[in-house]
Amino acid sequence: MHDDVQDLRRHAAADPERRAIVCGTRSLSYGELEARSNRLAAAWRRLGLVRGDHVATLMGNVPEALAAAWAAWRCGVYLTPVPTTLAAPETAAMVADCEARLVLADGGSAAAAALAAQVPRLVMNGVRWRSIGGEIHGYEPIELALATASPEPAADEPPGALMMYTSGTTGAPKGVIRPLLPADWRGTPPFAGDLIALFGVGGPDVRYLSTAPLYHAAPLRTALAVTAGGGTVHVMDRFDAEAALDVLEREAITHSQWVPAMFQRLLALPDERRRALRAPAHRTAIHGAAPCPIAVKRAMIDWWGPILLEYYSGSEGVGLTLIDSREALAHPGSVGRARKGRLHVVDDTGRERASGETGLVCFSGVAPFEYHRAPEKTAARTLHAADGTRLQTFGDLGHVDAEGWLFLTDRLDDMIISGGVNVYPQEIEAVIGAVPGVWECAVVGVEDGAFGERPIAFIVPRRGAPIEPLRAALVDAIERNLGRIRRPDAIHVIDELPRSPTGKLLRRKLRPPAAG
Repeated sequence: MHDDVQDLRRHAAADPERRAIVCGTRSLSYGELEARSNRLAAAWRRLGLVRGDHVATLMGNVPEALAAAWAAWRCGVYLTPVPTTLAAPETAAMVADCEARLVLADGGSAAAAALAAQVPRLVMNGVRWRSIGGEIHGYEPIELALATASPEPAADEPPGALMMYTSGTTGAPKGVIRPLLPADWRGTPPFAGDLIALFGVGGPDVRYLSTAPLYHAAPLRTALAVTAGGGTVHVMDRFDAEAALDVLEREAITHSQWVPAMFQRLLALPDERRRALRAPAHRTAIHGAAPCPIAVKRAMIDWWGPILLEYYSGSEGVGLTLIDSREALAHPGSVGRARKGRLHVVDDTGRERASGETGLVCFSGVAPFEYHRAPEKTAARTLHAADGTRLQTFGDLGHVDAEGWLFLTDRLDDMIISGGVNVYPQEIEAVIGAVPGVWECAVVGVEDGAFGERPIAFIVPRRGAPIEPLRAALVDAIERNLGRIRRPDAIHVIDELPRSPTGKLLRRKLRPPAAG
């Protein structure tokens, strides 16, 4: 293996006893993770899996989640982690959609047990159902096959890949697929190489805290990048604000990853706990997945120092922007400048918008993606610039200022068209969120006979905030800062906003109560 190649195998050979992944009381060393991955790959080959086949996993935050991803890389298959939070019919639909030939579930997965009841109704000939780390009714334990499988590398190891599904915040999740690399390709896995460079997670001194489920793209890919680079991954079973601070201190964490909703929970901790935090090794706090309110980011930088590093990207991987803490303070609200791909803001014909004008945020210069078995959905996220350049988008709207800093306005799917005017929920949310006493807020559109759609607002008040004075302050702020067409028709006070396990706002769950 070349010296410049970053891969689990390299570190397993150099320092097999070093911790690779720690999940609560369970851990795997580099030697153990490499051997487990090789055994899984060998067992999958014995089951008849060939290059290009798909494996679906149903796993919590357990070491096997990383071992399975590395096994897929070793034997040329696509790996699809299925969220364990889905209802059984949703899980079954995703397993069927990805055309899995093998379903591998960890013994602690309640979702896997629920899926077993759906199996007789699934039309999937030749699918193998295997459990690992515990028995599940309807699944055959894979440990018998692992016991006789070789822990050594196979002679033929064509590279595999991840096929992640989008989060499904605005519709059904979609599988993002790219062609496999040539069978004889050798090098740093693409799912790791770019993140090692962008986030600085390469090296044996890296101790990374993963706070989110490993079945989502960013947490899984970053954990894989850390193990490709030789560091140690510490995975929380589920996020808890105080427990996260404990891990930062106890394990001398150097890098971590968060979403804005987690920042809000951290900031809500008692002042004495926040003041007592001692984490001098903590040098990079990565965050993304959702827009971070300006006030929340400023409060986190005031507390932790200028270590926040925000990215804007998505499961489709068409591009990426970055902004560090000092840049964020100088350009509040921006998600950075392009660091992967070339950034474009265009109208619906692909023509570039002028600086400051809102348009569709697109990227070029990165290998194009496709949605698995959904060419019409791929086409909806693909267009061509005036010069013929192929552009792809995550589906976000925004603008770029004269210096190239990107500011997101909203999701294309979330935009409200009221009286023929484009109304962006985030613009309304920025006004509402700035009112003292508002903890967080969200705006959705509902059908309206006269205007087509009208905005409706939901707020979560800060703990102890008196409601009636808060309503009066909201009405005043809205009337002073928003034109009539952008003023919400109603403001609903709720206990919490619906979010995905990675902190993304699920606006679709707010639309039924808004319409009611």
